[in-house]
Amino acid sequence: MKKLLLLGAFAFFGGLAQAQEGFRLGGHIGAPLGDAADAASVTLGIDAAYMWNITKGLDIGATTGYSHFFGKDNVEDFGFIPLAVSGKYTFNKVPLFVGLDLGAAISTKNYINSGVYVAPRVGYQMKNVELYLGFQNIGSKYKNYGPGPDPRWNRNDRFNFGAINFGANFFLK
Repeated sequence: MKKLLLLGAFAFFGGLAQAQEGFRLGGHIGAPLGDAADAASVTLGIDAAYMWNITKGLDIGATTGYSHFFGKDNVEDFGFIPLAVSGKYTFNKVPLFVGLDLGAAISTKNYINSGVYVAPRVGYQMKNVELYLGFQNIGSKYKNYGPGPDPRWNRNDRFNFGAINFGANFFLK
């Protein structure tokens, strides 16, 4: 029932949507979650994307950037470079949007594998700026060698490096 209501809401607002085609540059700050919360205190990042308007209200594009996790308790800093497809649905009469990035994240440390990147977000749309609250998650595997960030990670296992982020993006046409 919830899916049907959500689909109905998208269909209702579909005619009211406004596109934001072009370059999108911005940044975010966040609180680490999951396994990242054990090793990092805060995350900062930059975002870049190019979006194409597919249909009224729906933009699809490619995105990249960098998310830096600042280590805590003598843990070394680490980061990821996402390479993803980005989708965004924007409403016109209600200046809100929903978005999702799906792809891969390349690790900047040799002891953490690259992984699957998922980043849903919701936000407030202005003419050339968007403010958003999002969740980012990188499903990765620790390589069990090298100077690991945490002694608890000394096993060959999967980890989720996530964060709740607040960000701002600016549109350049």
